[in-house]
Amino acid sequence: MSLAEADIDGRLGARIRGLRANRRLTLDGLARQAEVSRAMLSRIERGESSPTAQLLNKICGGLGITLSALFAETAAPASPLARRRDQPTWRDPASRYVRRNVSPQGTGSAVDIVEIEFPAGGHVAFDNQNVAGADQHVWVLDGTLEVALDDDVFRLERGDCLLMRFDRPVLFRNPTRRAVRYAVVISHGATRP
Repeated sequence: MSLAEADIDGRLGARIRGLRANRRLTLDGLARQAEVSRAMLSRIERGESSPTAQLLNKICGGLGITLSALFAETAAPASPLARRRDQPTWRDPASRYVRRNVSPQGTGSAVDIVEIEFPAGGHVAFDNQNVAGADQHVWVLDGTLEVALDDDVFRLERGDCLLMRFDRPVLFRNPTRRAVRYAVVISHGATRP
């Protein structure tokens, strides 16, 4: 079942609550670590709020995981094949971008692949917190994407790929009048020599 289907807020809330419980964090503890109000976190966990990508990213930082790990379908049976129709999708209510978890779920792979469809003129900022051992490649499949990492701004065209760490704020922006589609390949493993 896709996260884009009915009761997405309830499913996200339950997932966050489960991850918090697995880490033996109280609601107050996660709120502090994520720099999110306890009241907002409680509403999200109860499925009473439609959190934005920025807010989910803060919560993920507090949990020490990536957005990709949050959207992973833990109940899905392990399979080396992920059919497009079965890949979890989610639309950010603020930026309207759509993220699709492309990677097969439950395989234990140290790599996640996410496809993003970003609307014309859209932008989203993340206060990335350091996720130990993880990095990401942003690969533009179609269109133009600007990525700002602190003072460094990269304009990526079709076929361009940018390596990014999860260690500083990032702004994704579509400066054009047409949608951009890109892949994010996230590695959760150690770097190679």
